[in-house]
Amino acid sequence: MDLLEQLALTNADPALLAQLQAMLAKKDEQIAANAALLTAQDEQLQSLRVQQDEMAAAGKSKDFKIQALTLELAHMKRIKFGKASEAYSGDQLELFGETMATDLAALEAELEELQGKREAKPRSRAGRQPLPPELPRIEHRHEPSSCQCEACGRDLLKIGEDVSEQLDVEPARFFVHRHIRPQYACRGCETVTAAPVPPAVIDGGMAAPGLLAWVAVSKYADHLPLYRLEQIASRQGVTLARSTLAEWLGKVGVALQPLCDRLAQLLRQRPCLHADETPVRQLDPGQGKTRQAYLWAYRSNSLDEGPPIIVFDYQTGRAGAHARAFLEGWRGHLMVDDYAGYKALFSDGVTELACLAHVRRKFFELHSANGSPVAAEALQRIGALYAIERQAASLTPEERLQLRRSQALPALAELHAWLLAMQPAVAPGSGTRNAIEHALKRWPALVRYADSGTFPIDNNAVENAIRPIAIGKKNWLFAGSERAGRRAAAIQTLMGTAKLNGLDPLHWLASVLERLPTCPNSQIDLLLPFPNSTQS
Repeated sequence: MDLLEQLALTNADPALLAQLQAMLAKKDEQIAANAALLTAQDEQLQSLRVQQDEMAAAGKSKDFKIQALTLELAHMKRIKFGKASEAYSGDQLELFGETMATDLAALEAELEELQGKREAKPRSRAGRQPLPPELPRIEHRHEPSSCQCEACGRDLLKIGEDVSEQLDVEPARFFVHRHIRPQYACRGCETVTAAPVPPAVIDGGMAAPGLLAWVAVSKYADHLPLYRLEQIASRQGVTLARSTLAEWLGKVGVALQPLCDRLAQLLRQRPCLHADETPVRQLDPGQGKTRQAYLWAYRSNSLDEGPPIIVFDYQTGRAGAHARAFLEGWRGHLMVDDYAGYKALFSDGVTELACLAHVRRKFFELHSANGSPVAAEALQRIGALYAIERQAASLTPEERLQLRRSQALPALAELHAWLLAMQPAVAPGSGTRNAIEHALKRWPALVRYADSGTFPIDNNAVENAIRPIAIGKKNWLFAGSERAGRRAAAIQTLMGTAKLNGLDPLHWLASVLERLPTCPNSQIDLLLPFPNSTQS
């Protein structure tokens, strides 16, 4: 029996009893409301705990991701900028350089976004090269919305300006030259007079010299197949059939051949040359297959006087007769690798120079494969010789010769003595023994550079000139014919020489194609890809 029932049995005042009953009912309602509120608070607290757990898990995941990205970024920076012993080889860096730079930028952007620093962290401009001053400038002036101070209303006074520059590009833009030649008649003699049509590389053709130059440079310098040029033109509503582009290149190649022949003549006047060759595929229509052809490269020595020249000679084989035919009558020093095709030249008045980079490469491959200590010692000794060459790079030929005699010759003598001592200490037929014997076999030609102030130490100059051809081979796949190969070699000769002389191949070729039809043979040297065309 509860308290209310006990009070009902007594003589308590009914009014008091009703009031007490109402108070207890109200108290029960408050207790129920408080219980409901506590239940709601418990549910809200539980929800907050779940959210906190989720946020903690997300924060931990974010921290893990930041840590992983930071480690990946550090690893990629070590690959790109680390010491040589920790970095990839030069060939690998060249192959993956673009991808690595892109990935580094993407990783840094992801880290900035995760760390919330994209707006707060200014981009560093340290080390950025200034934009070329000869480029045209389009100025954009950004004035404030008001020339009165927002705080006090007074007129603002200009005290300076902040100037920043952005580089922009306009893709290939096609336009039309419209030539109008009024015709005038003479009533007296009944004749008609008009301005003559100037001669052109392609008479009556619709292609201006600039368009012809763009097609040639795009194919032979930028390695774009003709079907891609056709696509680029079609995006601007211009129809350039591949057959038309091919016809233009054929006629341009014929027109430029005299310039290529002249470059070959000037090259053979130099006392020291580089030579190398690279295979290309040539279509064999009769068999429906391709066969091996070769692009022979001959380059002037960069330590000689005069503008640099590179000449490519397309031949259907690798026989030494091709080199003898190109260098017929030439007597000088020739820097080559150990290919036997050049050997006949050295018994006919040409003096051989051997490439120290090829000798180094054999030891480098050994060291990369098994960490050979003998190879490491050889690399260190050869590196000392290259250090001397870097020191001599800015010297005159006389000063370079003196430095080579005082430092390179003793280092070469020590290297030779070390090779002779190591030769019997390694197993016959091993890679180390083969590398040592290769160096000793080439030794008289290897050390010849140190007796002159102008001879090169290696054949890297011509190998670097050939390297772009490898990119072109992947895009062209093969030369369509021997004639096409020779035409490509001629245009590559002009493009390569222009690049060696710091010229823009497109601007140079457009100017040449405009002047070539009216240029007499006696002034052809003025069209060659030399600075200021002063070569005579």
